[in-house]
Amino acid sequence: MPNIVIVGAQWGDEGKGKVIDIFAAKSDYIVRYQGGNNAGHTVVVGDDSFILHLIPSGILHKGKVCVIGNGVVIDPKALLEEIEMLAKENVSVEGRLFVSEEAHVIFPYHRTLDELKEQKKKKIGTTKRGIGPCYADKVARSGIRVIDLLEEDTLRDKLQANLDEKNPILSRIYGTDEIAFEALYNEYLEYGRRMRKYVCNTKRLLNDAIRKRKRILFEGAQGTLLDVDYGTYPFVTSSNSTAGGASTGTGVGPTKIDKIVGVAKAYTTRVGEGPFPTEFGPDLMEKIRQKGKEFGATTGRPRRCGWFDAVVVGHSIMVNGIDEIVVTKLDVLDDLDSIKICKGYRYNGKIYTDFPSSIKVLTGCEPVYEELPGWREDTTKVTSYDRLPKNAKNYLKKIQSILKTKIALISVGSDRNQTFSKGA
Repeated sequence: MPNIVIVGAQWGDEGKGKVIDIFAAKSDYIVRYQGGNNAGHTVVVGDDSFILHLIPSGILHKGKVCVIGNGVVIDPKALLEEIEMLAKENVSVEGRLFVSEEAHVIFPYHRTLDELKEQKKKKIGTTKRGIGPCYADKVARSGIRVIDLLEEDTLRDKLQANLDEKNPILSRIYGTDEIAFEALYNEYLEYGRRMRKYVCNTKRLLNDAIRKRKRILFEGAQGTLLDVDYGTYPFVTSSNSTAGGASTGTGVGPTKIDKIVGVAKAYTTRVGEGPFPTEFGPDLMEKIRQKGKEFGATTGRPRRCGWFDAVVVGHSIMVNGIDEIVVTKLDVLDDLDSIKICKGYRYNGKIYTDFPSSIKVLTGCEPVYEELPGWREDTTKVTSYDRLPKNAKNYLKKIQSILKTKIALISVGSDRNQTFSKGA
């Protein structure tokens, strides 16, 4: 199997955790390349459900090597808690988890600033985990990296400089308490001591693995429409969640990546603020939300739900270079009499088939739909494409025809075994 990137083709929450888990079985290394503990991947194994925020979900497969790349921002407390949670479930990460020494570290002032900014300005809908402020420090060249936690003098100097900058902002602009240096310094020094055995030069580790013809799976968090460049800016995350982030977030060159697989729900969801052209009305919203268990794995927030948006997924196919897609949660649509697919947006008399950059257009547009009959049959026990109801197959064929991209896999439930190939 070649080196593969798994990327979300909508606004995140597409079911990537399950898809990554399936692909991980045939991979040697599973690598997380961006985001932080603002993302959550849910994997169901038998009767057990695992929600992982930082550690790649491939850790649930024995013998697999998991890597947290330099493009990830790490809350050390959250990472260590996740390691402990896995240990309680008899999943050991020893000798299998490696953390980039160049990844940036989230501090309490990042979380505080995240929350205070969200209160003061127009809401973006962040998870308030400090992700954006940490990435801002990285770009401003004032960030603290994992390697700095292992060097007492370096951490002391950098942390003092950051608090000298952040404390006046906290006290004078937001009117909140300043953060004391010594306790924070000692806390993060201890995190460094506990993390040391996992920290290494992960770009060398991965490139050596590729030279040895090992199979690498790159695991994206969030989705394309939350990418800081290609999403519904400013209602986005603070990193490149698109496939390009796999190179910048790991140190593996783009020529070493062989395939891009996009994951899309059979309908659409998003969490937080921002435009959502195909959003359901309240009654259908609640029905799909309950059946699809559409509540955030990280925050528990209810997700907004809508019809499948081919403009969104087509945009994702283009900017990621997606070779094939996986359609998840087809079963959630089982009870509907008819199903709509958005093929374009109408705004001021103009039809958009390319995803608009304008938030004004996205907020005010009217979706252009094609309506298909539903199948009104339970698909959760279906084990092959041929056994799907005729109208379910017609729905998938229509999506594939509009997107001009192969559907490789279909998921009809949360369990590993509720997934099958579409075939030719």
